[in-house]
Amino acid sequence: MKTIIHRSDSRGSFNHGWLQAKHSFSFGRWYDPQKVNFGALRVLNDDIIQPSTGFGLHPHDNMEIISVILHGAIKHADSMGHEQVIKENEVQVMSAGTGIFHSEHNASSSDELNLLQIWIMPNKKNIEPVYDQKYFDVTGAQNKWQVLVSGDGTAPLTIQQNAFISRSFLSAGKEIQYSVHNGSFGTYLFVIKGEIEIDKNKLYERDAIGIIDSGEFKVKATADSQLICIEIPSMN
Repeated sequence: MKTIIHRSDSRGSFNHGWLQAKHSFSFGRWYDPQKVNFGALRVLNDDIIQPSTGFGLHPHDNMEIISVILHGAIKHADSMGHEQVIKENEVQVMSAGTGIFHSEHNASSSDELNLLQIWIMPNKKNIEPVYDQKYFDVTGAQNKWQVLVSGDGTAPLTIQQNAFISRSFLSAGKEIQYSVHNGSFGTYLFVIKGEIEIDKNKLYERDAIGIIDSGEFKVKATADSQLICIEIPSMN
């Protein structure tokens, strides 16, 4: 097993007033040559958006964009005609394909919004853009892996890449195993909150670990923890 540890305080950090952004990989004005991508995983942004603010209309193309709402609600509108509100425990996916424009705003006038934005490079380019969102009951993630997104049609949400995104709410003292699919480059596990151990590595809130050359591994929680695991292929 090969591991890459990314500590929370090593992320790129920007405070724009209306937006507090933490970047696990090089993004915008923040560049770290050691943190450009992990296989086909290109972006993992941890954003806090202030009430009644957000991102104006902007374009994307040929990227799989996954938004995981941690707290609050986001108001989404796009050039495909979708106008949706995505809430806590909901996940949104967009295959940008040939190109889309969209906007994202905090749907609340009083509460902060916290979400993870994940960008994955697709295995097919210039497809017709696709949009979807789903609600996930937390009971399906209690001390086990709840698969949110996949590229093989086995998860409730589908993207154009042979990747798997799962989450778990792991109680203190509990241990679960993760089995990697054939052909995967590796897995990138992000600790949303709590404290865990993997192969004698201790990770804390907003730490992450990339795991390569391991068919399976065990995760033990030393405190109540919330995790997201992104299994990813190599870049095409």
